[in-house]
Amino acid sequence: MKLDSLNRWLTLGANVGVLMGLLLLVFELNQNRDMIRAQTRNEMATGAMQLMALPASNPQLAAVVRRGDAGEELTPDEHFQYRRFQIATYRYYENAHYQYRQGMYDEAEYSKQKESWRRYASRSPGSVLIWCDMRPAFSTDFVEEMDATIIGEGQC
Repeated sequence: MKLDSLNRWLTLGANVGVLMGLLLLVFELNQNRDMIRAQTRNEMATGAMQLMALPASNPQLAAVVRRGDAGEELTPDEHFQYRRFQIATYRYYENAHYQYRQGMYDEAEYSKQKESWRRYASRSPGSVLIWCDMRPAFSTDFVEEMDATIIGEGQC
């Protein structure tokens, strides 16, 4: 009888230990998720700053981007530079969209991002032309989002 009672207590203790271990694991996973979200947000901010710093620190690129955005004629080399800059910008947008879909970017920040993209596209016919040419190279979900909410249906 005593052995049976001891066995029950040991089993109960082991089960409580397992339960506490699971609760600790859940707590650590939540902390890890929060840390990954913060890290993702930092990476996104860094990417945006790097994109904006390129023309800010390079007067020649700034002139190319300004003229390309306005739809002005560019030399072949300038067009190549402008196109690469726009593709990099759209890849940044695609990454933000992906991070949002994965739950790493919250709705409030993502909606502000999209509004910024929409304003830029509305003032930049040159970038819209490049989008229309390059859209098959992007993920389907991102293309649908861009066409529906940023560029506008029927623009391409």
